[in-house]
Amino acid sequence: MKKSKPRQAEPRPYHHGDLRLAALAAAEQILEEQGVQALTLRAVARAVGVSHTAPKNHFDDLVGLLSELAAVGYRRFGARLSAAMEAAGDDPLARMKAMGRAYVGFARAHRGLFQLMFRGERLDMGRPALQEAIVSSRNALRMAAAARAPGKSLPARELVAQAAAMWSLVHGYAMLLLDGRLHGMIASLPGESEDSFLDLVLSTARVGD
Repeated sequence: MKKSKPRQAEPRPYHHGDLRLAALAAAEQILEEQGVQALTLRAVARAVGVSHTAPKNHFDDLVGLLSELAAVGYRRFGARLSAAMEAAGDDPLARMKAMGRAYVGFARAHRGLFQLMFRGERLDMGRPALQEAIVSSRNALRMAAAARAPGKSLPARELVAQAAAMWSLVHGYAMLLLDGRLHGMIASLPGESEDSFLDLVLSTARVGD
């Protein structure tokens, strides 16, 4: 009597939404642990356990994957800034400092993702999800700028300029910190830490003018 071959278990198919989220989570982990140079569609597919072509169904190519991952970062980033300012109350200086701490804190906690978000040469800036996420995060910066002049209705031009000034301050600090350019300066000040020095830097900004 001829024996029948045992049936092999069929691979569990991924639901489309599940694969997209799993791929983004795997991509972020690779980015943070190994750097952007290690982040490829094949590496993500291996991490998720699917064929090397599967991620293309959701992201088209590596630029698409990086752009969608940057959009995730911007949404998380904007939510963190908004929550920090909301928790700080109505005082303009407190709100501005809370935004600055949240900004730099995000950069320190998500170094790889933060740096990817601001590397336009690796991203498709025309991708709708990325555009919407960037606009959302910029709104948080404008909220902080508006809080600098409570009770006043600032012209749009001035509001945008103040938001740009605040962005330049906190983003410049974050990048210098990540690059290790501030370590010597902070170490030269007895008793100062990265956090206390950030507060000192934020105090130099004009508030309520």
